[in-house]
Parts: sequence; structure tokens; C-alpha cells
Amino acid sequence: MKKDYELVKQAISGDQCAFAELLNRYKNLVYSVVLRMVNNTEEANDLAQEIFIKLYRNLDKYQPEYKFSTWLIRISTNHVIDYRRKRKQETVSMEEMSYQLTSDSSPEKEYLQKEKRKSLEYAIQALPDLYKVPIVLYHQQGLRYQEIAEIIGEPLSKVKNRIFRGRKMLKENLEKENE
Repeated sequence: MKKDYELVKQAISGDQCAFAELLNRYKNLVYSVVLRMVNNTEEANDLAQEIFIKLYRNLDKYQPEYKFSTWLIRISTNHVIDYRRKRKQETVSMEEMSYQLTSDSSPEKEYLQKEKRKSLEYAIQALPDLYKVPIVLYHQQGLRYQEIAEIIGEPLSKVKNRIFRGRKMLKENLEKENE
């Protein structure tokens, strides 16, 4: 299996199969990150396609000292943030989201879990991007603090601080909702 940088170099020299391999390796990651940020499958598909077009045009800017996946997630999150700024987009209705619930609980417990998830997703969507991006990358994508710092181009201390403050804001918003 070829390393990412080898594929990048081949793609830059015109090898479309190399770019297709990169796309296959990372399409699920990009889609997942984008979907968590916009909560709309159609928008996520469109944005993911735009991101891969942007990636193709900017492959020559990739620096091999960074992980390719980290660089790609940074492009993805920045693209979504720019898109949202341009559109001044409102949050998406939580009814449009789907969840798979475990079947070993009662309907009442499932309903309560679904409502908690809705509340949490709504609270996450209500966060400013400054806090939402690190929260999504850490809690929903499972990235480490250092990877997030590289993606958003901020020092590790700022990433930790934003996740801490984002969690605090989430907690406060959820407590207000439950009052």
C-alpha cells in the first residue's frame, strides 16, 4: 500500500488513479466531519465534493511533514466554516437527523435518550464555530488535542481552552433547557 505522500506526488504529476486512491481513503472521514458540522446529508455531500475539488487544486501545497489526514480535515473544517459564513446558515431541524437506538431498552428509555441526543445536538449547533469545531473534532471524530491544534492552526493550549469552554457552554445551555 502506497503512502499518502507518494500518492500526492503521483496525483500532482497527473496520475488520476493516485488521486482516486486518496479520495477512496479519505472520503468517509471528510464526509463524516462535514456532516457533523452541517447536519444535512445533501449539504454534506455537496461540501465534500467541493472539498475534494479544492484538494485536487491544492495538492501541490501539501507539506509531507504533516499527516495528510490532518491537513485534509483542516481544509474540510475551514471550507465548512467559510460556507456557513457566506450563507449565514441557520441550524437544521433535529427531526431531520436519524439515530439508531439500542433495542435492549424500553420505549420510554429510548424516547428519553433520543430527546437527550436532540438537546445535545441542538446545543452543539448553537455553539459558535470557535468552540463547535474543536468539540466536534474531539468528541465526535475522536481526534487528539494535538491533531485538532494542527487542523485549526492554533496552539495546543487554545484547543484545550476552547474544548473546556465549549463543554461549559454546552452544560449551561442544557441546564437552562432542563429548568
